[in-house]
Amino acid sequence: MCGIAGLLRPGGGDDRILGGIVRRMTDALAHRGPDASGIWTHTAGLAFGHRRLSILDLSDAGAQPMQSECRRFAVTFNGEIYNHLELRAELEAAGAAPRWRGHSDTETLLAAVRHWGLVGALQRASGMFAIALWDERERTLALCRDRFGEKPLYYGWSGNDLLFASELKAFATHPAWTPSLDRAALTSFMRFAYVPAPASIWSGVRKVPPGCVVTFPSIPAIGALPEPVAYWSLRDHVAAAQTARITGEAEAIDELQRLLSAAIKRQCLSDVPLGAFLSGGIDSSTVVALMQAQASQPVRTFSIGFREGAFDEATDAAKVAAHLGTDHTELYVESETARDVIPLLPRMYDEPFADSSQIPTHLVSQLARRQVTVALSGDGGDELFGGYNRYVWSGRILAVPAALRTAASTVLGTLSPARADAIARLAQPLLPERFNVRRAGDQMVKLARVVGARSAEELYRRLCSIDDDPSRTIVAGDEQKSWASCQMAGISAPLDPLDRMTLADSLSYLTDDVLQKVDRAAMAVALETRVPFLDKDVVEFAAKVPPAMKIHDGRGKWLVRQVLYRHVPQQLVDRPKTGFGIPLDAWLRGPLKGWSLDLLSPARLKSQGLFDAAIVEGRVREHMTGVRNHGHWLWNVLMAQAWLDAWSVESRSTMRKIA
Repeated sequence: MCGIAGLLRPGGGDDRILGGIVRRMTDALAHRGPDASGIWTHTAGLAFGHRRLSILDLSDAGAQPMQSECRRFAVTFNGEIYNHLELRAELEAAGAAPRWRGHSDTETLLAAVRHWGLVGALQRASGMFAIALWDERERTLALCRDRFGEKPLYYGWSGNDLLFASELKAFATHPAWTPSLDRAALTSFMRFAYVPAPASIWSGVRKVPPGCVVTFPSIPAIGALPEPVAYWSLRDHVAAAQTARITGEAEAIDELQRLLSAAIKRQCLSDVPLGAFLSGGIDSSTVVALMQAQASQPVRTFSIGFREGAFDEATDAAKVAAHLGTDHTELYVESETARDVIPLLPRMYDEPFADSSQIPTHLVSQLARRQVTVALSGDGGDELFGGYNRYVWSGRILAVPAALRTAASTVLGTLSPARADAIARLAQPLLPERFNVRRAGDQMVKLARVVGARSAEELYRRLCSIDDDPSRTIVAGDEQKSWASCQMAGISAPLDPLDRMTLADSLSYLTDDVLQKVDRAAMAVALETRVPFLDKDVVEFAAKVPPAMKIHDGRGKWLVRQVLYRHVPQQLVDRPKTGFGIPLDAWLRGPLKGWSLDLLSPARLKSQGLFDAAIVEGRVREHMTGVRNHGHWLWNVLMAQAWLDAWSVESRSTMRKIA
């Protein structure tokens, strides 16, 4: 696990100069790899850089950048190949193994590429990775990303140099770096609270999409960015699975437990201390239960608690940990500690990012890093097995006649949060079983936004949107199609509605929000995170699970629950789903009020010329007076403003170019 960076200068360049540039780029990524660093240069104008967080083969035999034994390939690689021992065995059986220098997965990757080719090696690999590979024979540079984009990889031009790096902050060290803000990306950010791939916040800088390779010749046309080519497609697996459904429930439960247990076993391969996040929810509890079942000693588990009861999951996590017998550590965080993280967020994420669970995620990562270097998480279970409340709500909403939904939307839109709370308490017997009455005001306001949708696609988009019309919010804003939306548009066969929603979430929300959040929050403290639910075999199995085994009797993740119930009593884990969040609405009216009003002042917004100051002013007024809860929408604007301020302080010349 590490940070990678590099450049390609068409026509070549001085090795010392190129190496010096890349060293500065990797120095900016030192938090991702504090254990060691390395630089490799080539006369083609190529320089690879690496910052190492040592996980497997802690000796110099695992150092990077690394060249293959035959010297044809060179690689700088961020991530882990969990099945690399199996790949080594295959190579040895085929007589294709080199003289192994150590036991690192990097060396295995190079040997696999030599024997099976790059695409063949990637298709066989089970892992998370961002890879830059130089092929001396073909004279090509390939940039590759794992199937779900667990590890980040950006690329783009700065002057005459093609750059790539794990994080955007590495680009800012290049001497010719003169970025300009991408207003279309900012517009998409306002809708989703993240910048969807392939865009970044900077014009001309892209993210390698999940499951793709971008290949450059040794002398590319300056400014040219070739189209990514997929080596694996979740969309195709989901489409093919429509006619290959699993039928037997008992067999499905057994198979999920077998596959997930095998994935966890592979992901527990480590030469450094390892543990797991535990929220007490279905996904993390399942991972920890299966992890503990195959461990010879108590698994180290970690959770964060808040004094605000509606946001506290530590109590539930402690009960699960006690039942499983883990070595559990919890930390109750005071609101001041959580708020101290906010100034760190702009540099942590390098572009606007507004999933407020970024704060507790960073805090639990800090807690875990005191004892371990690797932590497993339960991410991915919701997207693969139907865990989000919106999957249940959407079916019920669309079952209501369109005219009645339109009328309900109008009525609900007039309610204040306080009145919605009162109505929800009276109407509780008629509401969905899992409806969280204690947050009725927020949920009623959201329902007002979504019940008037005219189609399943429009309903899903509204459910996923923080801002329903971001082109109005951003001055001269214009949304562009994302990689995920193009993937969804390319579906030729009809999909079950649930499969369509979970696929859309897996292609964008999972990659661009959840996994990005965890990667930056954890790597900021040099903690590696691993995600067993995203094991290739588990993912391809999940595509074949019929909707009835995902959502059953109004509850999501039915199949995962059945596995968990074999290890943990049902009453310990069955409760309404809550997000891993913070009391955002209250904080913005209370301890964060001065900070937020300063960033959202009309004068500041008008001088920047990015946000429509009148729209923001109206939302601020409604929120501060309690007429509406706009906490999440305002957090979007605040995170963009805080990011702008951070970049302004760091490089005022850069910010003049933005304006």
